[in-house]
Amino acid sequence: MYLRLFLAGFSLCGSLLCAQLGPQADLPMSAKEDAIEQLLSERESPEALKKAAVEARALGVSEQAILEARFLFHVDRAEDAEIAGLLPEFLAIKDKFKLADSEIFGSVDDWLAVTEYVQALGALEKGDKAGFKWHITEAFWLSPKQGAAFAPHIDRIRLMNAMKAVKVDFEKAYTDTLTGKPVSLGKIIGERKGLLLHFWSPWSRECEATLNDFFITAEHLNAKDVAVASILPETSAKVIADAKAMLVATGKKIPGSWIVDTKKSPVSAKMKVQSVPAVVLISSEGRILFNGHPTDGDFWKALEKLNPAIERPEMRDGD
Repeated sequence: MYLRLFLAGFSLCGSLLCAQLGPQADLPMSAKEDAIEQLLSERESPEALKKAAVEARALGVSEQAILEARFLFHVDRAEDAEIAGLLPEFLAIKDKFKLADSEIFGSVDDWLAVTEYVQALGALEKGDKAGFKWHITEAFWLSPKQGAAFAPHIDRIRLMNAMKAVKVDFEKAYTDTLTGKPVSLGKIIGERKGLLLHFWSPWSRECEATLNDFFITAEHLNAKDVAVASILPETSAKVIADAKAMLVATGKKIPGSWIVDTKKSPVSAKMKVQSVPAVVLISSEGRILFNGHPTDGDFWKALEKLNPAIERPEMRDGD
């Protein structure tokens, strides 16, 4: 998701030819092009990226271009802490940036904007909100077209600040999507360490495409002392019927609880859910530990803090 946001604004440097050939200039250009393409597209694992970087470096690809590829790797995987960890390398070449060596930036300002963005994430990791605000504002100023990539972090801070004042009502009754019977969040969480609220819709393509993956996640969390409740924000009879039909059609045992939000004082509004899928992690005391998209790296960090035994599960082939 984040990769598309960044690349949507970047104008490519023209072509792979704009990288300098380096010490092995007598090699066919296609070999270097292939190495750069592999480097920029690698998403399998950090080890695979490191291998691609070694191969690219051997063919004369600049360290600046390799750093750009590493940046995109972590952006695409929504790994903010890892992006922030690149800060020393970004600062080291901040004033040495060569547009001719770039594979993704169309101007020096685009590069400087991303450098500010990395500094903003570094400040965010340290809890320095003033520093974050300063650097993210500079990033906007230098490259307004990258606003779609910078804005989510601002939204996240504002959202989590708003969540500090939210008190979860564990006694409020909801309707079970499958049985139509009333059930409370307190009944669902029981004596477990926390509760994950998963907001979804049968009319969302992303929710439909990731439903089986969510089943695996729900099974894992249930086994690790975290309750899971999937909530339909829409309350129309048509949506409820479609949701029930989708769940039944899987032919599987449905993990967790599946409930319908209330028309009066809906919890989706309290949690400021604007799109689905969305997840909210709640402690047993009712504190909001995370609110955002399921693919956000901070989601799994919050789960691990709640229970160190939780690890992101492997998805099963064919599910």
